Amino acid sequence: MAAIGSAIGLGNIWRFPYVAYDNGGGAFFLAYLFAMLTAGIPLLLMEFSIGQKFRGSSPFSFARINKKTEWLGWWQVAISFVVATYYSVIIAWALSYMVFSFNQSWGSDTQGFFLGDYLEATEAGVLGGLNGNVLIPLIVVWAGVFVIMLAGVKKGIEWANRIFIPLLVVMFLAIVVRALTLEGAVNGLDVFFRPDWQALAQPGVWVAAYGHIFFSLSIGFAIMITYASYLPKKEDLNNSAFITAFSNGSFELLAGIGIFATLGFMAGNLGVPVAEVATSGIGLAFIAIPEIINTMPGFNGLFGVLFFGCLVLAGITSLISITETYIAGVQDKFKVSRTKSVIVGGGLSAIISLLYATRGGINVLDAVDNFINQFGIAFAGLVSVIIVAWILRKLDFLQGHMNEVSDFRIGSWWKFSLMFITPLVLGANIILAFINNIRAPYEDMPLSFLAISGWGVAGAAFVVGLLLSLIKWPPGKLEAYKKEDD
Repeated sequence: MAAIGSAIGLGNIWRFPYVAYDNGGGAFFLAYLFAMLTAGIPLLLMEFSIGQKFRGSSPFSFARINKKTEWLGWWQVAISFVVATYYSVIIAWALSYMVFSFNQSWGSDTQGFFLGDYLEATEAGVLGGLNGNVLIPLIVVWAGVFVIMLAGVKKGIEWANRIFIPLLVVMFLAIVVRALTLEGAVNGLDVFFRPDWQALAQPGVWVAAYGHIFFSLSIGFAIMITYASYLPKKEDLNNSAFITAFSNGSFELLAGIGIFATLGFMAGNLGVPVAEVATSGIGLAFIAIPEIINTMPGFNGLFGVLFFGCLVLAGITSLISITETYIAGVQDKFKVSRTKSVIVGGGLSAIISLLYATRGGINVLDAVDNFINQFGIAFAGLVSVIIVAWILRKLDFLQGHMNEVSDFRIGSWWKFSLMFITPLVLGANIILAFINNIRAPYEDMPLSFLAISGWGVAGAAFVVGLLLSLIKWPPGKLEAYKKEDD
């Protein structure tokens, strides 16, 4: 279970360095650790216990807790479906750039190459037709995912993780070691680790810490519940949650070291402060990193292949995990074979992903990612905590199950965190995000475009969840599983 959690988290580790850098540097690590102990691990434990105890996908598990909460499970599954449609495209970009790395095909103008030559990007609201540069690697990505998913959980997903994760760790460590040998690396690390203790007095820093830990551990959109359902009934959940959280945190710290060591080298070459080259998000991976690779003193191609190879492997393992959530949901609800579930669920997500392979796809991706994270994943996580902790009052029941199967017991801090700290912080995060998006259009995109690609997609995930919950389960499905537990 910890390996699965690490694979999921590795797809998101590149966000951490910039969240830390923007929120107090080394001082942010304290806020991050506190958020992990009071929100990240408690939520992991809640989802692990739900999945293991009720033995099914997120919709099935919530239906077994209480039939009136099944819609919450389907809402989470719908969110995962949306994420899979655009996440696959980012992996396709990384796959292309892994090939480009051999001879630095992006040239000296890395921004112009990415947005112009490669993506052929149009303005927001204009799709502009399919882009072959993205379409071909996207087909390769989905073909690989289909092969693994059709093989099943043990022969496909577990086999892939046993190969991909060790390989990913080796490649990842090689990148960090190479980055530390670059001239100017120390300057980058100084910027990354230098603590601004006054930042801890700012509420925004704590909101950022809780927000990041929530997304980093992939909680709130059915993944952990689904995978926990495959665990043996006596698997130690408490140990698994702590191992997953701290291994993910360790990789995030290593990512920060590797990235800022590399940025220190780049800043030294350009004769500018590190702050001027500290670009986050897509700009880092596909614009700044290629620019850094161009100026490296040696092994340029190898560094590029390792970096983008890591993105591909981390992305594939995460995409497999995300896809499993709705494949398992379809299997449970409609009583179909895994093959049919993969073809229907995976096939539909692959077809929809073609939208992001258009020339205007990057704008759609940017909007969908922003809104489905803030008003999908975070909101669904908040609602799940409120329902389980306050409405259904199931925390004592779940805590008893966790402690029964684990080597050490979880105390009252777990319930206190889920009942008070997590809802307050997540609620504040969502309210602030809502206010910011109302005050000004996201990235100055047209309101009509955001109404569909942003608010519309986030709202549609919720509506789809409600509609799917109205479909009746096959006769005796829920009752049969209840008898199994009795």
